[in-house]
Amino acid sequence: MPTRNRQIALLTVGGLSLLLAARAAVSKWREYSLRDRVVLITGGSRGLGLVIARQMLRQGAKVAICARDGAELERAFDDLGQDHRHVLTVPCDVTDREQVHAMVGSVQQHFGAVDVLVNNAGIIQVGPVELMTRDDYEQAMNVHFWGPLYAVLAVLPSMRRRGEGRIVNIASIGGKVSMPHLLPYNASKFALVGVSEGLRAELAKERITVTTVCPGLMRTGSPRNAFFKGQHRDEYTWFSVTDALPLISQSVERAARQIIAACKRGDAEVVLSLPAKLATIVHGLSPGWTADLLGLANTLLLPGRGGIGSAQLPGKDSSSPFVPSWLTRLSDRAAERNNEDL
Repeated sequence: MPTRNRQIALLTVGGLSLLLAARAAVSKWREYSLRDRVVLITGGSRGLGLVIARQMLRQGAKVAICARDGAELERAFDDLGQDHRHVLTVPCDVTDREQVHAMVGSVQQHFGAVDVLVNNAGIIQVGPVELMTRDDYEQAMNVHFWGPLYAVLAVLPSMRRRGEGRIVNIASIGGKVSMPHLLPYNASKFALVGVSEGLRAELAKERITVTTVCPGLMRTGSPRNAFFKGQHRDEYTWFSVTDALPLISQSVERAARQIIAACKRGDAEVVLSLPAKLATIVHGLSPGWTADLLGLANTLLLPGRGGIGSAQLPGKDSSSPFVPSWLTRLSDRAAERNNEDL
């Protein structure tokens, strides 16, 4: 009997191995090639968007990036080291529907139809809930929900005509687990996750694949361009230090590679970094316990009211004895590499 059990176990393991190998082979065969594809990246002038643009170019894609700041776009164009046969920069405020449609039109006129849309533009406001205004929530929703939706609606007609396309929506772990002192950001990212999942279900029949990406902490250098309220120096300190620690954050280059791989595979969702995956699992199993734990962290660790109140200052105007310092060195270096340091 023990021999028979071992044989059954070996057959089971062998069968599972063959199944996994076959699945991997099919996925590789079905993998979406980016060579000569037209890729549009919103918020592509710095940080994660710029790193994705670099890696898309290495995959042989034609890349268009948009952002509000024309000077940032010029620096990004110089960084990408290409010419207008491979790279296009278009100034655009994604919260303005007319600008988004005009921007997509410019990309289509220059390169042809958009094959891959990466909705990456973002904004972060940090501070306690009592200092957040209605404008903060509206601004976050405009950038993280309406902006991506405008871009999707602008590229959909041509994708439908061709019967294919890829859409990648960069959400956040904040769209899975609501973190204290980030309520406008969290609420808007939850909205993006919801619309992204619904779009995948509705567009699958037209061979348009939507991937939702929920990164955890990434070393992009972006904290200096986030906005901080109340005790803004203390807020900037905790936010920057946690964003830079190697054990709980990941490099933006690795994150970009994972995002592109998920796009090529056509994954429904990808959560980036082990801490973010663990947080998502724990929250799914016990949302009440997770909320209570975050409440304790808010009580014991995060700054209270005071300081500049509901006004806000960017991180670059909120330095402290700890930021910048050796604690934020990895993030500071990332800022220099990724157009975040001005």
